[in-house]
Amino acid sequence: MSEIRAGTETENNDYDVAVIGYGPTGVTAANLLGAMGLRVVVLESDAEIFSRARAISTDEEVVRIWQRIGLAERLKQDMLTERPVDFVDANGRAFLSARPTPRGHGHPPQMFIYQPALEQVLRDGVDRYPQVRVLLRHECLRVRQNADGVELTVIGKADDSVHRLRASYVIAADGGSSLTRAQLNIGYEGRTYEDRWVVIDTKMLKPWPDHDKLRFHCDPARPAVDCPTPLGHHRWEFPILPGDDEKQLTTEEAVYRLVARYGISRDSIEVLRATVYSHHVRFASRFRMGRVFLAGDAAHAMPPWIGQGMAAGVRDVANLCWKLDAVLRGELPEAVLDSYEAERKPHVKEVTKRAVFVGRIITERHLRLARVRNGALRALDRIPGFGDWLQDSNWIPVARYDDGLQARPRTRATGYQVPQPWVTGPDGTRVRLDDALGGRWHLVHARTASPQPAWDLPGVPSLTVTPVGSRPAEGTLVDSDGILLPWMTKHGAATLALRPDAYVYAAAPEGTPLPPPPHGFTPSATSRPTASSAQ
Repeated sequence: MSEIRAGTETENNDYDVAVIGYGPTGVTAANLLGAMGLRVVVLESDAEIFSRARAISTDEEVVRIWQRIGLAERLKQDMLTERPVDFVDANGRAFLSARPTPRGHGHPPQMFIYQPALEQVLRDGVDRYPQVRVLLRHECLRVRQNADGVELTVIGKADDSVHRLRASYVIAADGGSSLTRAQLNIGYEGRTYEDRWVVIDTKMLKPWPDHDKLRFHCDPARPAVDCPTPLGHHRWEFPILPGDDEKQLTTEEAVYRLVARYGISRDSIEVLRATVYSHHVRFASRFRMGRVFLAGDAAHAMPPWIGQGMAAGVRDVANLCWKLDAVLRGELPEAVLDSYEAERKPHVKEVTKRAVFVGRIITERHLRLARVRNGALRALDRIPGFGDWLQDSNWIPVARYDDGLQARPRTRATGYQVPQPWVTGPDGTRVRLDDALGGRWHLVHARTASPQPAWDLPGVPSLTVTPVGSRPAEGTLVDSDGILLPWMTKHGAATLALRPDAYVYAAAPEGTPLPPPPHGFTPSATSRPTASSAQ
């Protein structure tokens, strides 16, 4: 991505949305907003992608978000999928093994990533949208907002030039040390754990036994994370113990000594980099301040144990961007933007609790407690039902929203994202459900359509889902995988009102009308640009 200079006399510096930060959260936001046809400016202080692989995994819900921007299949080419996860004791014996099973989002349940390569694909994706301008080596010094928009004072780091840009809204995805959050005087409360960890990225020169497994070495003497990453890389993490020389522990000699305990020889890996970092658990006191929204690490930080830090940021902007688009188009009132924090913050907090719990299992340093842990989890793993629950990685909670933009009264389906099967349209073409929905509000009926007068609006299409084996017809989708109809039956929903992010706004059983649309809802009958049309 080449740097684009701002502030020339001929340039229009008014944008729909300004995105501050160009990591996974910011670049996903730029793609989502670009696919919606909005005018976007992105500000990033660095010239290049950060070279260290921070995140190491993602999940099917996040890849489903990247599907919306037409990049899921390309991204999956660089991922390792369906690798087992073992928790092993000091002797290398597993006391708990997990192999996540799909939750119905249409992609593998867990994938290991190499973050620099992932970010490059996402950045290349932004090039499809000429209305998205990326200003590398530009830093936002100040945000000042009023009733009409936000003025951003920006410095070009290459020549110390100062520019002023205006945007209707700002997404601050500028990391845990967010300058935007500090400028807005938004608190960032929580704790930093005492243990610091050395993170080691290596290139795998030759394989070793179980190199393709994620293993948490739950050794009280020195726990370790041993993780496969794609494109010929491998990741190790070790805590810095009392008495360790932090600087010395990042040298190649020290790294080779650390991994030698697990049978890794010098000729098996090439050390690319070793960096020390701390684990944090923090939450911004608020995610929205007027026209400015915090996302990703700027809004929350969690320990890495269940691989949800990056995923949480991607979910943030997936929740926020379509709402910004709807408000900017006049389809929904600005008050709906308050639902961003109402929906995302509780889920992030729940995920963080699970991450802390798993981290305690991995890092237990007391020998007697570690023995109890090993024996108890081995025993629980053999209990029918509970063992299956443990092995299915259910410590990662499903993103269900109990509050926010949804109808009242709530039903069993309200606030859930519907599963995503392959469906067959009227022309016989098989596509994933979200591609058929196209990021718009939809009414979805099970087997037969029922009249919904309150939703008889030109911008809300109606589709009927029919069972496997039925013939495609106009206004219908065949549930080719047999997933969506059973889900609707299980949740007592004969009709769904789906938001553009495929979350259930309202649901009703057979013979019952849906609750009305959101107050002030005036959907546009004009279809939006899509990621596929921009390619």
